[in-house]
Amino acid sequence: MNAIKNKVQLIGNLGQDPEIVNLENGSKLAKFSIATSENYKNAQGEKVEDTQWHNIVAWGKTAEIVENYLTKGKQVAVEGKLVHRSYETKEGEKRYITEVRCNELLMLGK
Repeated sequence: MNAIKNKVQLIGNLGQDPEIVNLENGSKLAKFSIATSENYKNAQGEKVEDTQWHNIVAWGKTAEIVENYLTKGKQVAVEGKLVHRSYETKEGEKRYITEVRCNELLMLGK
């Protein structure tokens, strides 16, 4: 059960081209977001589409795959874990963010 305590699996489409960061130590970081959509009928019987955006980060070899093959609109399956962190803006404001740290990536579609 330990392996599934913090596990996320998502299938969605990239909202924009990935941002690639080459770090001083030689490692690579890829940041991108994917949209997942779900359809349901509300109390009035109308069809409603709910779209959620998810921030994804990938490191190392996975980041290289993201850099070489993923572009805006591509459909991917992502497996990873949720990570919460905070950072400070240039103006000194504290911000909080939740991301999926990608462990596995599967390219779907064409």
